[in-house]
This record gives sequence, C-alpha cells and structure tokens, in this order.
Amino acid sequence: MGSVKLAVYPGTFDPITLGHLNVAERACKLFDRLVIAVGINSVKEPWFTPEERCEMIREAARERGLENIETTTYTGLTVSFAKKLGARVVIRGVRPLTDIPAELTMMMANRRLAPEIETLFLIADGELAHVSSSLIKEIAGASECDEKSLRSFVPRNVAEAVMKRIQERKARG
Repeated sequence: MGSVKLAVYPGTFDPITLGHLNVAERACKLFDRLVIAVGINSVKEPWFTPEERCEMIREAARERGLENIETTTYTGLTVSFAKKLGARVVIRGVRPLTDIPAELTMMMANRRLAPEIETLFLIADGELAHVSSSLIKEIAGASECDEKSLRSFVPRNVAEAVMKRIQERKARG
C-alpha cells in the first residue's frame, strides 16, 4: 500500500481558529503535504471571502513554520476533490462529543462514495478543543470584545481581520 504522502483538511474556516491550526500542525507531522481546502458552501453566509480565508490560513501557517501546507478552495463533494488531488486521506477535526454524530454520518457516506479514501479524525488539544468559528463570531460580536481577547482563540492575523470586519459591519449599520 505504501506511505500516504498527501492529506486534505477540508472546512469552511470562517475564520480559521487555533483549534483548526492545532489539528493542521499535527497532521503536518503525519503527511508530506497537507492541503487545507476551504469549502465554498452557498448555504452558509461567511464573514470572509474564500480568498481572504485562504490568505489568513497561509499567513498563520507561515508564522508557525508549517512549510508543507497548501491552501485552496473547492466546491462539491470533499471526496471528489480529494480524489482529484490524488489524496487518500481526509482529515477531520472534531470537537469532543458535539461533532461526533455528524462526522460519523459523513465518514460513512464518504466510505460508500470513495472507499479508497480514509477519514482520519483528530481532536484539537484540550484547551482548544471547544473553539469553533461560530464561537469566534459570537465573541467578536460582543461590544466588550477586543483583539487581545480574540488572540486566545485565533492567530494574530485572524484577530486583526475579525476586528476589522466587525468595524466594517458596524459602519454599515
């Protein structure tokens, strides 16, 4: 079967969090290349464009010295995208308990669609396991939130981008 050189880590990453990056850092140790794939989902209303999300990920990866990370966008089924890249593993970051039922359902569907692709579940380290993009947006929306508060949950560049986006949204009314 040989070694697995490439894995895909898909998600919306709106925005990427320290929990996401923790999973990515650990996956980078297991694979020669990790493609962080920003999914474009027409149902969700993201704060950042796919290109902005990719750039935030690239900058955060550079700051951490993660040289084997690539970032791109995709639409459609994750397993189809992974096959197109020649990846045999899809990384899924899960938060304890809350994500497990939906992730297992998705994994089983993916196994039926592409049995040659494995799903590897990674849980972010303890203090980051609860952090989600939705939580970041909720915290950022609080009037007393500042960039320093966000830095507990997201990288510096993302905290700056989130605060800028909050100011833009307030200016628009």
